[in-house]
Amino acid sequence: MEQGYGIAHFLAQSDAFGKTIIIILLAMSAASWYVILLKILQNIVEARVTRRSLAQLQSIPSLAELLAHLQTGAASDAAARIAADGMEAAEHCRRHGAALLADTGAGELVTRALRARVLRETGRREWGLSLLAATASCAPFIGLLGTVWGIYQALVQIGMSGQGTLDKVAGPVGEALVMTAAGLFVAIPAVLAYNFFVRANRNFAADLGAYSQQLFTMIATGARLGETITGDTAAQARAANPSRSVT
Repeated sequence: MEQGYGIAHFLAQSDAFGKTIIIILLAMSAASWYVILLKILQNIVEARVTRRSLAQLQSIPSLAELLAHLQTGAASDAAARIAADGMEAAEHCRRHGAALLADTGAGELVTRALRARVLRETGRREWGLSLLAATASCAPFIGLLGTVWGIYQALVQIGMSGQGTLDKVAGPVGEALVMTAAGLFVAIPAVLAYNFFVRANRNFAADLGAYSQQLFTMIATGARLGETITGDTAAQARAANPSRSVT
């Protein structure tokens, strides 16, 4: 009577080590898909909110209007937090006697504050990428380990039975090769997702970096690049209550 071969038969014949490999691959696959789905949702929501906020903030022509907008607390996304940190650093300079942001110390302080906030915002979006990278790099080798172990077990059983014909060898060895396929099945989605999210984070960081440059220009001059503001810019800023801490 011919013995049926397949994944179910392979699992039934596997020892504790082989079953442990299968469990590890299943756990890695479940964890990576959990991260992938959550990060897809995060990217969709944050991209929409940040894009809308950037368009709104970039349309504000003067420093006084930007201060007034931030103090309303209408926005709490990444772009608004960058603007708030930049304004807070500028106000710190004004309170401690740095009257002009053209001064090296004041300009450097604001630049560092903007850069630090951009790094925090981009770093916050990198959660889960380490798991995807580890899954992409380790899963094929874990599957290969399971294949090697399965072939070893199959050859031991064939040697003990004394039946070394091709029809007796092909089934167990083919079943063991399923472990390699399982490792690739776990790794390939993780690789694709990792590359996609790294690219998305790079674009996000570029958008925030470009906005921080525009914001620094507005803080230093009191007006958006290309805008002409009449009157005393410092007086406009004081009219918007600049002494209030922007958070």
